[in-house]
Amino acid sequence: MAENNKQENLDPRVISQQQFQRAISHLKNMKAGLIDFLNSPKRTVSVCFPIEMSDGSVSSFHGYRVLHNSAMGPGKGGIRFHPELTQQEVTALASLMTWKCALLNVPFGGAKGGVICDSKALSENELRRITRRFITELSQNIGPHTDIPAPDMYTNEQTMAWIYDTYDVLYPGHNNRSVVTGKPIDLGGSLGRREATGRGCMNATEQFLSHGLIDGLKNLKGARVVVQGLGNVGGVAARLFAKQGARIIAVSDSQGGIHHEEGIDMDAALAFKKQHGTIVGLPETLTLTNEDLLQLDCDILIPAAMSNQICAHNAHKINARLVVEAANAPTTPMADDILYARGIPVLPDILSNAGGVVVSYFEWVQNNQNESWELDIIEHKLKRKMVYAVDTVVKRWKQLEQECQQACGKELRSDLRTTAHMIAIERVARVTLERGIWP
Repeated sequence: MAENNKQENLDPRVISQQQFQRAISHLKNMKAGLIDFLNSPKRTVSVCFPIEMSDGSVSSFHGYRVLHNSAMGPGKGGIRFHPELTQQEVTALASLMTWKCALLNVPFGGAKGGVICDSKALSENELRRITRRFITELSQNIGPHTDIPAPDMYTNEQTMAWIYDTYDVLYPGHNNRSVVTGKPIDLGGSLGRREATGRGCMNATEQFLSHGLIDGLKNLKGARVVVQGLGNVGGVAARLFAKQGARIIAVSDSQGGIHHEEGIDMDAALAFKKQHGTIVGLPETLTLTNEDLLQLDCDILIPAAMSNQICAHNAHKINARLVVEAANAPTTPMADDILYARGIPVLPDILSNAGGVVVSYFEWVQNNQNESWELDIIEHKLKRKMVYAVDTVVKRWKQLEQECQQACGKELRSDLRTTAHMIAIERVARVTLERGIWP
């Protein structure tokens, strides 16, 4: 396994390409030029701008916004602030959003953006200046019907409020609320948006289990669940899984993890984290590393932290019966191969963490219609979207399994990720051809 890990390329763009190639290897009669179009970003914007810091000094910041595809509608995707952000990462995540939107039948294309900065080391005023200047630089490339940002890593409702206000100042006299989603409720944000990704993850997992594909596990009741990452997505997912009867036996944050086989009280755990800044040290729990947490024996493992957490070097140590990706790209292609060979299904990110973009779409619709939907309506609509998507993927996956067993060589994959990408790519290709190749 160590030798395999040396050969593993963790460049996000390379991983995105590998996933795309695995999917199209099953798709026949697609023109080479169309494949190249679907695999390439439509537009990449790179900016550099100065900001006056709180101490009076001036610092330069670099940012990116990538629109991958707009065949199905305006671009949609988050803006993240991170010191290690790269254009390659943004490009890969934008393509992931294209396939996610297509898979869930949401009328958006994929986009992504961000600024290279350490948000934890910046004051609120500095973050506000960075946000406003970044959006000003992008203003001609974003818009309610062009490209619609949303929160992502180290950005939040307040960041989205600054984005909306900046754009509204630049383009007054219009209903500009739909230029960005994930806003505060007072500014047109949608009820249920903060919990959407975690709730969608729970909906997807429940529906997948209902198909009886995991022996002895038809629903979440009694399921032993491990959650890596206790941020907004992981924290919400852990609470909702527990509410459905699952036993959360381990969770982690950036400081480490905790384990309690009899089950962790998530309300108490999150309250402890809020008070102490970490989950580590919660009474009556065993402290362990994030690496050890991933290897715990469990029914469901939910990586909800960073990308590339399950790699070639540790995939053979995973002891879950099902992996549900709440984070973006937490499992590498080589890890996918290992888990597939071991019979461990992976519910892929473009399916299991798509709840966020679904409710972002609902927010966009409400803003354009000047409406505000009740929470129960939003949760019902979200569940219906997630259930339909899971059923579509499972049905196609079973067909693909049969086909591969009968005729395909070993080089062709029939896992859930490949299946989900196939469905998404086919939909975008079909829409592209239906629109017609212009001119």
